[in-house]
Amino acid sequence: MAELRVQCSRLPSRLSPLFLSPSFSSTSPSLPLHRRSSSDPLLPPESSISLSFTTELGVGSPISRPHVVTEAIAHDSRRLCVPYISDNTLPYQEVLKIVRSADAVCFDVDSTVCIDEGIDELANFCGAGEAVAELTKRAMGGSVSLQEALSARLNIFKPSLAQLNDFLSKRPPRLSPGIPEVVKKLKDMKVDVYLVSGGFRQMIKPVAAFLGIPPENIYANQLLFGSAGEFAGFDPEEPTSKTGGKAVAVEMIKKIQGYKVVVMVGDGATDLEARREGSADLFICYGGAQLRQNVAGRADWLIFNFDDLLEALRFSN
Repeated sequence: MAELRVQCSRLPSRLSPLFLSPSFSSTSPSLPLHRRSSSDPLLPPESSISLSFTTELGVGSPISRPHVVTEAIAHDSRRLCVPYISDNTLPYQEVLKIVRSADAVCFDVDSTVCIDEGIDELANFCGAGEAVAELTKRAMGGSVSLQEALSARLNIFKPSLAQLNDFLSKRPPRLSPGIPEVVKKLKDMKVDVYLVSGGFRQMIKPVAAFLGIPPENIYANQLLFGSAGEFAGFDPEEPTSKTGGKAVAVEMIKKIQGYKVVVMVGDGATDLEARREGSADLFICYGGAQLRQNVAGRADWLIFNFDDLLEALRFSN
């Protein structure tokens, strides 16, 4: 049986003490989760602290949650390799304080509220999925400008109004697990919820309707069509059609509504951009659908399951 040595730089502020139960072995004993020592030569630098597998917290009813694991040592002392990502899955007290005091929360839609990328799904429906998906990957990683990627993707397949309507009738939104509960909890707390997306308003309206989010709380791009329903591009005046546009949109929301604290939740580089002075006060990266390392590592809080956010909100009082 393997002996696990576990160290991390952050502990959840509410749960203590913690015990680790490896999910891959029901017979493994629970071991205490120790705070990381910055002087420990066995540990990698702070920026490369790792996440190896999903574990269970031995506090109350066990819940599935990723934790920071830096090494696993077998009974014969052979060290096992562990894949790395980030240690910001364990939020600081300051992060939780901002989350719980938010006046509004802005959610990205593609790969956050929904499990897929809307434009990729529409392109696939129209027979151009592979080429468009590659451009989406590059755009969300921040390697090309949003304007270039949006225009290039649409011009590959030029969806007509008839194709869009056919898609919407045959492909209902696929929501990320836990998102309806999070939105309901926020609304119960009198926190306003917005959908701020680089996707298209026509495809986001059904999502908003299902979640009970008013259409005026949608900030997204708009597909344009000609008199015969032919593709005519997208509205370049929408803030979310431009690089840095989500930051502008959140800043507009904050200024118009007079909010003091706004949180942005998303998965991509365009969501991370919203975390700036005058715009979002906090960025939560959702990695449950797509994990983009260059975005996740810079987030204030990295979550893989919306249950973690829901748990934090439940203890807001």
